[in-house]
Amino acid sequence: MAGPGIKDATAIVGIGQTAFARHLAEDEKTLACRAVLAALDDAGIAPAEVDGLASYTMEETDEVELAKAVGFGDLTFFSKVGYGGGGSCATVAQLAAAIAAGQATVGVAWRSRKRGSGKRPWTDTAVQLPTPAQWTRPFGLLRPADEIAMLTRRYMHEYGVSRDHLFNVALACRNRANQNPAAVMYDRPLTREMYMTSRWISEPLCLYDNCLETDGALACVVVGRERARDCATRPVYVHSAAQGLPAQHHGMVNYWNDDPLTGPAWTAARHLWKHADLTPQDVDVAQIYDAFTALIPLSLEGYGFCARGEGGAFTEQGALEIGGRLPVNTGGGGLSEAYVHGFNLVNEGVKQLRGTSTAQIPGATTCLVTAGEGVPTSALLLRS
Repeated sequence: MAGPGIKDATAIVGIGQTAFARHLAEDEKTLACRAVLAALDDAGIAPAEVDGLASYTMEETDEVELAKAVGFGDLTFFSKVGYGGGGSCATVAQLAAAIAAGQATVGVAWRSRKRGSGKRPWTDTAVQLPTPAQWTRPFGLLRPADEIAMLTRRYMHEYGVSRDHLFNVALACRNRANQNPAAVMYDRPLTREMYMTSRWISEPLCLYDNCLETDGALACVVVGRERARDCATRPVYVHSAAQGLPAQHHGMVNYWNDDPLTGPAWTAARHLWKHADLTPQDVDVAQIYDAFTALIPLSLEGYGFCARGEGGAFTEQGALEIGGRLPVNTGGGGLSEAYVHGFNLVNEGVKQLRGTSTAQIPGATTCLVTAGEGVPTSALLLRS
């Protein structure tokens, strides 16, 4: 999807978001409109100039309703990406590819969700289960947490990953949220005792290993490189992008792979780095999808920041904190800022490269953003 033609050819020039909370009064369409208008205002671009859209298949706000409500012009490109949190980076990547190919000139990607006050996707028993779920849900793996719990237990068994390693992840995200006034957990510090004594959600995953339940919406604006120079904000270039669905993949449990612990991140990473002028060693800061703490060490391995089986050890000695080897999720991530299927990680990556993050990494010029590990996924390599 993202070959040499996409490299630095487009840039994110506007970002927007609503407030985040367990419950917001407005519906998803209204939240989407607010986030999109905020992103366009940030870019200094009028709604009528938008001609490309991308979002998630799980997005309830469709293109027709959004276009009418916000006042877009004629749309010449629109797409949706599947697999929930695996689609976050792919929405931006598809806009970048469309703009680089001349199919659109101003693209908007968005996600609006009422996960905090709305229904859970897996609770709809009237819908026939897709084939993978027929092999998991009847046997007790009802929620994503249950499936990732199995993967985490295997990770612990094979490589010695411990609850202390998972706590390191949860703490790094919470510490950054404590610096971010927009984060749901802004005023709620986390201690090791709180983590270790919290209730199980699906053993070995405790309360603080799981993402938040959040209402909110986010959006970003993508344009071509030439247009980006005239926008109101400092452009953040899409240097490389990738999607990844490994052979014989089976949802979050990865049953049919030869090695369940080499998930979609490994497939996406090979394509991402193949088409980049950069390597993992060149990345200054990372926004790594964190619906569950275990996904971060697994992703660190998949994207090449450490060797196979070393993801847990990588988190030690403050490696994920400000000043560490690889600061992650500097807005708080899904664990402590908000869970909106990972789109807040895209916007936080832009903030880092603009120099406007609430937990700014001095001199950051490159940022990796990843979508959900455990499901067909995507990733962006951004640069200033």
